[in-house]
Amino acid sequence: MIDRNHELPLAKQAKAVGISRSSVYYRPRPVSDADLRLMRRIDELHLEYPFAGSRMLRDMLNREEIKVGRKRVSTLMKRMGIEALYRRPNTSKRHRKHPVYPYLLRGLKINRANQVWAMDITYIPMAKGFVYLCAVVDWASRKVLAHRVSITMDRSFCIDALEEALRRYEKPEIFNTDQGSQFTSTAFTDVLRDHGIRISMDGKGSWRDNVFVERLWRSIKYEEVYLKAYASVSEAKASLKTYIDFYNATPLTPGWTR
Repeated sequence: MIDRNHELPLAKQAKAVGISRSSVYYRPRPVSDADLRLMRRIDELHLEYPFAGSRMLRDMLNREEIKVGRKRVSTLMKRMGIEALYRRPNTSKRHRKHPVYPYLLRGLKINRANQVWAMDITYIPMAKGFVYLCAVVDWASRKVLAHRVSITMDRSFCIDALEEALRRYEKPEIFNTDQGSQFTSTAFTDVLRDHGIRISMDGKGSWRDNVFVERLWRSIKYEEVYLKAYASVSEAKASLKTYIDFYNATPLTPGWTR
């Protein structure tokens, strides 16, 4: 997909094929088959029990006769970019250099397209590795407005997805994310401010406002990812796009929340 000997600069090649610029320069570290199997199971358990932290996940895995310690589970969770969702006030520590914006959705009735967009990142297992998927979702319609697949959690693939959504659709009034470093970075928030979009952020580990995006991740994983074993990043990218196109084409019916 990327030709490092081509006369076209790598950044332009990445833009042409729709992948994160940082992914072009990244050299993946090898991951053992045992770790990949463990990460896949942690991901499955996290979907079923999003409140489970490393200690609870360790206990669940041990009951399945998967012998692993809490420290190892915690390390893999960080690599996967997942954390427990707690029903508690926002006690997150702010990034020393990145401002954190207030939460704007409390008590807000969201009932029309382009009123509120949300964005999140999830871990996607493959046959011999893993990638990350980010998506911009319209809160009212549940439609995926743009997405990107990357082999790193660098902010650039999130910015690429955001910019695509803004090119294709009328800008939202409010854009909501968690406090991940990708979303608190100046490069990301500058795009929102330049378009006059109000920025809203959940507390770290907050359960309340991830609910619609979490439902999207469940649909993608149970109806697509867990049924397949992608052999390459390009295959994962193509297959995920096909599924998301299908997801967007499936209308919401009364009482159905996906």
